[in-house]
Amino acid sequence: MANHELKNSELKSLDKIFRAFELVRGEHLPAIVSREIGLIKSVSPGVVMVTGLPGAGSEEVIGFENGQIGMIFNLDENEVGCVILGSSSTLAAGMEAKRLNRVIDTPVGEGLLGRVIDATGLPLDGKGSLAFSERRPIEREAPPIMNRLPVTVPLQTGIKVVDALIPIGRGQRQLIVGDRQTGKTSIAVSTMINQRDKGVICIYCAIGQRGASVAKVIAELKESGAMENSIVVVAEAENGPGLQYVTPYAATAMGEYFMERGSDVLVVFDDLGSHARAYRELSLAFRRPPGREAFPGDIFYIHSRLLERATHLRQEHGGGSLTALPIVETEAQNISAYIPTNLISITDGQLYLSPVLFQKGLLPAIDVSKSVSRVGGKTQLPAYQTVSGELKLFYSQFEELEMFSRFGTRLDEHTRKIIAHGRRIRLCLKQSSNDLLTVHEQMAILLALTGGLFDQVPEESMVEAELAVRKIVPQIPVAIRDAIVSKIPLDKASKEEILKFAGKALESFWEKK
Repeated sequence: MANHELKNSELKSLDKIFRAFELVRGEHLPAIVSREIGLIKSVSPGVVMVTGLPGAGSEEVIGFENGQIGMIFNLDENEVGCVILGSSSTLAAGMEAKRLNRVIDTPVGEGLLGRVIDATGLPLDGKGSLAFSERRPIEREAPPIMNRLPVTVPLQTGIKVVDALIPIGRGQRQLIVGDRQTGKTSIAVSTMINQRDKGVICIYCAIGQRGASVAKVIAELKESGAMENSIVVVAEAENGPGLQYVTPYAATAMGEYFMERGSDVLVVFDDLGSHARAYRELSLAFRRPPGREAFPGDIFYIHSRLLERATHLRQEHGGGSLTALPIVETEAQNISAYIPTNLISITDGQLYLSPVLFQKGLLPAIDVSKSVSRVGGKTQLPAYQTVSGELKLFYSQFEELEMFSRFGTRLDEHTRKIIAHGRRIRLCLKQSSNDLLTVHEQMAILLALTGGLFDQVPEESMVEAELAVRKIVPQIPVAIRDAIVSKIPLDKASKEEILKFAGKALESFWEKK
């Protein structure tokens, strides 16, 4: 009897199991999944040709059997051309290549802050795996005009000559152009460092740079405490042209994530000349027709679609901004070369660095006469606008008269005064890369300069005199300091009060004369 009951219970358990199997089988609908797997036809440095992928699309990611990935760059009738996002030395003809059914993308999110990565999200800083929110396509359409707002907020660089004479706004595209070794990267990195307590997220995008140069930038950011709010995206010179080509687009996608969440972002592209050469190398490898300087015909478009993504968004679309500081190198001061002129026409202004000024030790070596900011002037604090126009006028007069005076012409007293005043302007605009000034310090110095207080200071004492003015700034009343950074122009009484404090700081230097 007991055995009979045991058999009945076992049968009931089996019935339950079979019913569960039938239920699962009824819910499961098998489907045929098609996968396209092609073969590598040929391998060249940085690129491969693949056959057998008829459904592949442009910018789609292709996976190879050795773990490497590539991006489809060329679409022909019977084959596709892929750029390798890594080394092509381990690839060979006959290897399998399969579609991964996604376009080239990059990780984005808060977890990237403080990290050094490449465009694909591979960590390069030895800090372990990357924590990211999502992956986004590196190529996106620029925001429509109706989604944008005018650029109204200044991006303070901490550099007197930039903030006073060639100001930059949040959401602007300002080109930094000049010969090699004139301090282009130094200006960009100083601007990043100056944002460390202003809530601006910075992205340094190194394209085709030497590893030692990138390491120096990272060391400067860490030493100044700016690395915690920065992302460094690297494609070194020894990386293939494919990775160098996609890196600036990946860096922009990372910045757009923060911009769409209401943050202000600064992206430095160092430099787009290397990016253009990487694109030219890829285009020539795929036998695209060359044009001027062997660049392909769409070289303007690859940079315009990148820099058009820098903007200031409306509040309903996030309200953030993305400021772009592209860098490009000139040869023998040829600012009218192909790539520099392309970028000048795309951007909203340029900072031109002169090797002549650099050799004279006038750093930063920004040539004010060849530099312009077409947008930043509208974003500049009203306090700056009270001195910038007069400063530009005095400085341009001085440059003309100084050139004239070199001929040994006898000068009258008024002309000598203009030249002496201009020399002090030039000395005041000198600044080391690691010595960034606050808005209050800059305004005190500039007002003293335009007010003629420095004219009585010997040239050899200008550095100490400027430091004395900076030290006295905390003694200026709080109400006046607040007025300097407000949206209201400084009144006459406030200017006179600032000049009184500056004069007090400079009295001892006047006595030395």
